[in-house]
Amino acid sequence: MTTAACSSTSTSTATPTALAKPTGPVDVLYAGSLTTLMQQKIAPAFEKRTGYTLNGFSAGSKALASEIKGGTQEGDVFISASPAVNATLEGPVNGDWVSWYAAFGTSPLVLGYNPSSSFAGALKSQPWYKVVTEPGFLLGRTDPATDPKGALAVEALDDTATAKSDPSLANLTSSTTTVFPETTLVGRLQAGQLDAGFFYTVEATAAHIATVPLSGTSLRATYTFTILNRAPHEAAALAFVAFLLSKDGKKILKANGIDPIPPPAITGASSVPSKVKVLLKK
Repeated sequence: MTTAACSSTSTSTATPTALAKPTGPVDVLYAGSLTTLMQQKIAPAFEKRTGYTLNGFSAGSKALASEIKGGTQEGDVFISASPAVNATLEGPVNGDWVSWYAAFGTSPLVLGYNPSSSFAGALKSQPWYKVVTEPGFLLGRTDPATDPKGALAVEALDDTATAKSDPSLANLTSSTTTVFPETTLVGRLQAGQLDAGFFYTVEATAAHIATVPLSGTSLRATYTFTILNRAPHEAAALAFVAFLLSKDGKKILKANGIDPIPPPAITGASSVPSKVKVLLKK
C-alpha cells in the first residue's frame, strides 16, 4: 500500500508538461543591417522568453529574396529593409513565397565614420557632402543591385549632387572600388579600411559607430516581416512575430535605432492568417 501511495504521489507531482516551454528552431532570414541587433539583442531575449532557438541568416534584402526564390535558402520568417523587395517573392511566377507583409519599423540612413580617420574632424564640422569628395576620402557603400541601402546611398549622392550643383558627388556612384557586401561594411570601417560609409542608424547604434546626419536628405529603411508560405516551423514563426511586436520587442527595437510603427502597416491584409491578425492588432 505504501509503495502504491508513493507511486500515486510521484505521478501527481510529475513535471507539469503543460507549463514547459516549447523547443525547436525558427529560421529567420533578415537584412544584413540587422545582424548585430538580431544576434546580440533579439535572439537572446526571444530564446529566453519562448524556449525556441533562433537560427538567423543575413544578407542584402534583395539577395536574400533571390536565394529564397532560387531555393538556396529556406526560412520561416523573412525580414526586409525595403517593402518593395517582398513583391519579388509574390505570385506563382516568383514561387508564391509571400502573400502579405507588415512594416514594423524605420531607421534613418546616416553617414558613419571612423574616429581615427584623418577626415573625422572635417566630418564633424563641415557638411558631409563637401568632405566625402575630398581627395583620398574612402566612402563605402553596398551594392544597389542586392541591397536597398546601396540604392538609398546612390539616391542620397545623386539628389545632393543635383541640389548642390556638385557633379563630383554623382561621380562617386560610378566607382565600384568601395562597394562591399552589407555584412562586411561595418568591419571594414572599424578596421580603418574606410573613412566613412552609409549605414542605417540601427546598425550604427549596435556597432557603436560615430555618425553624422545626411543633411538635405530624409532617406530611411522601412523594415518589414512576413511568415513565408510553407514555413516549416509555423508555430515558432508565430512566436517570433509575437515577440517582435511585444512590449519587450518594441523596447529593444527603439533602444537600438529602429522607430516602431504602431500598429504595423499591412500589405495584403486579406491574406494574413488569422493567427497573425491577432498579433498585429495588439
